[in-house]
Amino acid sequence: MIKVAIADVEALVAQSLATLLGLEDDIEVVRTACSGRELIDWCAVHPIDVAVLDLQMPGLDGIDTAAQLSDAAVLIVTSHPRPQALKRALAANVLGFVPKTSSAEQFALAIRTVAQGKRFLDPEVAALAISAGESPLTDSEARVLDAAGTGASVADIAAQVCLAAGTTRNYLSSAMAKTGAQNRFEAYTVARERGWI
Repeated sequence: MIKVAIADVEALVAQSLATLLGLEDDIEVVRTACSGRELIDWCAVHPIDVAVLDLQMPGLDGIDTAAQLSDAAVLIVTSHPRPQALKRALAANVLGFVPKTSSAEQFALAIRTVAQGKRFLDPEVAALAISAGESPLTDSEARVLDAAGTGASVADIAAQVCLAAGTTRNYLSSAMAKTGAQNRFEAYTVARERGWI
């Protein structure tokens, strides 16, 4: 039996994934959590085989959470499967990366695959990552710029990525310079089109 824990900022998504996986004979969801920190604390006491992590969570995102779950295989799920996020996940030794639009069968197959220590990558995202090229943005610049895509204020962006407003402003300015953009939304658009976020 493959023991799985799920962390997703949206409780309904985590519970829905747990219900879907509960239909599989060889997979048991032993925990759902609403944050990476909550899952890390729980996993420190309860061993699991696979952690299913939402890419975009406040505080510790899925990849940061994965870095602290050394005893479990990790499958990242995301609504926004961007090439740069895949590259970052692979650099952090994440084994699986799939969009939330995956079918229930693909999702279960991904869990079985990473539980065996093998990679499972969505082919479309993998192809985009190969063609995107290297990003000039640092991880911090990319995270801040990605959050800026909603049109939020600097203060709101800072709160979302857990940084000070001044630090956030500096990362935005640096990202604008690297993308050749006049404002943060244009920088977001350029980075998005090039597959950097």
